[in-house]
Amino acid sequence: MSVTSLDPAIAARLKRTADGLVPAVVQQHDTGEVLMLAWMDDEALHRTLTTRAATYWSRSRNEYWVKGATSGHTQRVVSVALDCDGDTLLVRVDQEGAACHTGDRTCFDAGELL
Repeated sequence: MSVTSLDPAIAARLKRTADGLVPAVVQQHDTGEVLMLAWMDDEALHRTLTTRAATYWSRSRNEYWVKGATSGHTQRVVSVALDCDGDTLLVRVDQEGAACHTGDRTCFDAGELL
């Protein structure tokens, strides 16, 4: 992960995992549909806030990825909120195409458990 330019006031509010990450719940801004869960570090959050292109940290590839850069299924960021504990982000987006790597609209369509 790289050195960040995240606003120090925002950085001070974040409670990160041991490896410096914060979970980001991604939601369609106009319908409330939960699309996916991803991870951000300070740099990914900074890039997201400054470009409005959803940028995440890939734990499996150990690199940043901009949602839709290769698939074309982009997320234009409408807003980002921090929860009351400072340990989870809510990223509200305008999703173009599928959000899930399987090609489905949402990652949460594998069947309800309860």
